[in-house]
Amino acid sequence: MKAKELEFEGHLIDSMIFPKALDVILDLEGEFEILEFRIGKKKHDHSYARMIVFGKDDKHLDEILKELHKIGARIVEVEDVELARAPANKVLPEGFYVTTNHPTFVRYNGEWLEVEDISMDRVIAIRDGKAYCVAIDEVVEGDLIVVGERGVRVVLPERPRKSTYFEFMGGKVSSERPTERIIEAIAGEIYQLKLNGGRIAVVAGPAVDHTSARNALAALIREGYVNLLLSGNALAVHDIEISIFGTSLGMDICKGRPVAGGNRHHLYTISKIIAAGGIRKAVEKGIIKDGIMYECIKNNVPFILAGSIRDDGPLPEVITDVMVAKKEMKKALRGVDMVIMLATMLHSIAVGNLLPSNVKTICVDMNPSTVTKLMDRGTHQAIGVVTDVGLFLPLLYEKLKNLERRES
Repeated sequence: MKAKELEFEGHLIDSMIFPKALDVILDLEGEFEILEFRIGKKKHDHSYARMIVFGKDDKHLDEILKELHKIGARIVEVEDVELARAPANKVLPEGFYVTTNHPTFVRYNGEWLEVEDISMDRVIAIRDGKAYCVAIDEVVEGDLIVVGERGVRVVLPERPRKSTYFEFMGGKVSSERPTERIIEAIAGEIYQLKLNGGRIAVVAGPAVDHTSARNALAALIREGYVNLLLSGNALAVHDIEISIFGTSLGMDICKGRPVAGGNRHHLYTISKIIAAGGIRKAVEKGIIKDGIMYECIKNNVPFILAGSIRDDGPLPEVITDVMVAKKEMKKALRGVDMVIMLATMLHSIAVGNLLPSNVKTICVDMNPSTVTKLMDRGTHQAIGVVTDVGLFLPLLYEKLKNLERRES
């Protein structure tokens, strides 16, 4: 048998880190011997565990260690990270380390460096004495790439020390939880975040336009609760269609019934905005008079519209190269403290893949599987609110206004 001594430190019991570690070892048919276990005596105290993990051979042990590393295990003997040079642009050395979305540190020249811009399914490159999380298409020939797990430390998010009804790190989704109470808790988090200078991003799908949620989202942007909007061509087109024609997908937004010839309105809208020179120009010329995109322009809230193969037009601001769109989204998300995802499975999962695990993430959708898929693809910090976005956003706005009145 082969063995390796590991250690864990943190809130190992109430954050379920240590039980997960034992489950991993047993599930992979390994063995363990616990050498030391110190339990924190108060809720803010860390616990510490040291154990020997056994595998049948080097390959089996390495398989176990790779999984344990993902939940914060550290090899006791401290060694510098192993590096190998990229043989060509976008080509990686054998055995390269693949990142999680958890805060990560690497030991380089005897010092622990925090990996900047961490997100899942990327690699770590050492450049000018700093550690960066980069995508494969950003790798340049000669880059020093981290190989293996040696000298790499992952820090898992832990359960908040303060017990509250609304805990973001729970990774929960249920259609049976009391929605209004959850929305009230989310409003409280948003309100406190803004008071403390935090930044909030919204990821929105076109369903926001087809419901009464549009006006609520526009108001949240106007009143400073949204710092970044991420979406696609459809949300912008139908939002602007409502402003110009009063229809969304040809449906009268007030009466809820189709308008004669309304199926052409989204194409008319796209043509008008292209002729005007883009969304900003259309706002300046008075073509767009209200709505989500109007408030973004008027309040200098940045937005990124990522294109897809289904798009009509698209609008001039839509980024049609999806790799470029991904890079722009990643850049814009730096420093964001909370992301609210509204009725869009594909954009939610795409943005989730770009987020560190310590960003508070809320996913609102009628379909519980949207949140389940989001978490299955690695965004474990997401909590799900299973409800109609047309009910969620107006109620969220109302709760925020109640908090403003209470505090004034």
